Amino acid sequence: MADRPTPQRVDPSALKQRLGGTGVWLASLSAAPVDEARRTVAEIERLGYTTLWIGETPAGREALTHAALLLAATERLQVATGIANIYARDAVAAANGARTLADAWGNRFVLGLGVSHAPLVTTRGHDYGKPVAAMRDYLDAMDAASFPAPLSEEPPRVLAALRRKMLELAATRAQGAHSYFVTPEHTAHAREILGPGPVLAPEQAVVVGTDPAAARATARKYAATYLALPNYVNNLRELGFSDRDFDGGGSDALIDAVVPWGDPETLAGRVRTHHEAGADHVCVQPIAATLAEQLEHLRLLAPALHGLSR
Repeated sequence: MADRPTPQRVDPSALKQRLGGTGVWLASLSAAPVDEARRTVAEIERLGYTTLWIGETPAGREALTHAALLLAATERLQVATGIANIYARDAVAAANGARTLADAWGNRFVLGLGVSHAPLVTTRGHDYGKPVAAMRDYLDAMDAASFPAPLSEEPPRVLAALRRKMLELAATRAQGAHSYFVTPEHTAHAREILGPGPVLAPEQAVVVGTDPAAARATARKYAATYLALPNYVNNLRELGFSDRDFDGGGSDALIDAVVPWGDPETLAGRVRTHHEAGADHVCVQPIAATLAEQLEHLRLLAPALHGLSR
């Protein structure tokens, strides 16, 4: 058999165009009935969003099969994992699973990889290694994995990255970085470390509502999970937040910084601030009690978000 040409790596500039300036991040899809998930993702595509990000937890759907379900329900939407946990599958399975998805669905799949968090890794029966070393070894093994089918290009990958060393790894071993539970100040810091070329795609949780007490209560309920995880707390400390900000579910200043609330134009303004700080793509996650409410909020946000330019 003749040697097949080596598939090309996606240039980060091409990936930026595919992702678009604004996308959607929905953790709740992982727990939704399959038929509801299919209807929801088809509507997200109809609303004009170009990219959907999905998470992975031990209690939810496995990331790559979940991505296949959503790709099959759409025609143009890019589907990205935000993130696929490196402890959930070995590197060969990740590499060839991503290749299969990209090949089957016209290069609409983006593999977001992350080391997750110690509590979520130990529940899987693994030891939580040094994050950067563990990720580097995993990427080495992915790159060594062979794949028999011809590919036009390798599926793009981005790394979940908050702090300097992982951001530097994302700049050299992936097409860029995906950050979560961050502020525009973090986006500016991340862009400085990444340099101008790599993709920077922060997640931005939002609450659609103009009542301060109700909106902050919703935001605090969402934030509680992340304020219990050292990776996020340490990152926020580096941004200047203190012990006082973490008391009582988070100070108003901290909550407003990581989960803005308001009308669609106000929230689009926060997304614009991320773009101005160096983000190429911002994945918006509306926080609400049900998936149906989240979808309705995405409808309300769409005109304001689609009017943004990078």
